[in-house]
Amino acid sequence: MKKFFFNDTVYVSDKQSQTEVFEEVFHDLLKKELVTEDFLINLLERERNYPTGLDLSPVSETLPDIAIPHTESAFVKTTRIIPIKLKHDILFHNMISPSEQIAASFLFMILNENGEAQAGMLADIMDFINSVDKEALCSFFKLEDTEAIYQFLDKHFNMEVSA
Repeated sequence: MKKFFFNDTVYVSDKQSQTEVFEEVFHDLLKKELVTEDFLINLLERERNYPTGLDLSPVSETLPDIAIPHTESAFVKTTRIIPIKLKHDILFHNMISPSEQIAASFLFMILNENGEAQAGMLADIMDFINSVDKEALCSFFKLEDTEAIYQFLDKHFNMEVSA
């Protein structure tokens, strides 16, 4: 069983824009030597060209929208998913319909040093969202305590996803 979440890389951000959130998390990830110096600029560029916003209303009308930002494996030094609770909704362009915008309140940032597994990690996130009880998931998306976020993911994600 692969471990995707680590409690030292769970974040709650009160930033107001994609760039500010990405910068805030980037500086900590860089300090922890999990990403390269070029990570931030490539993350921002990739988000512009290949949006990662995800409308979760087809799964359940009660769920908030999320985004799954990521960049190429050349800019990361590990494989993990970085959960980021946003205290303020931030606009992201929709992954499926890039001309549309959604207001994301939670990010699952993928760090993937092994490029081929990217689609698998996206699928794992969707499997988690589809398999966890919707009420529990709604409560989870409202959490603003990094330890509580980590505990929920550690319990539910790793249990639901077989790597």
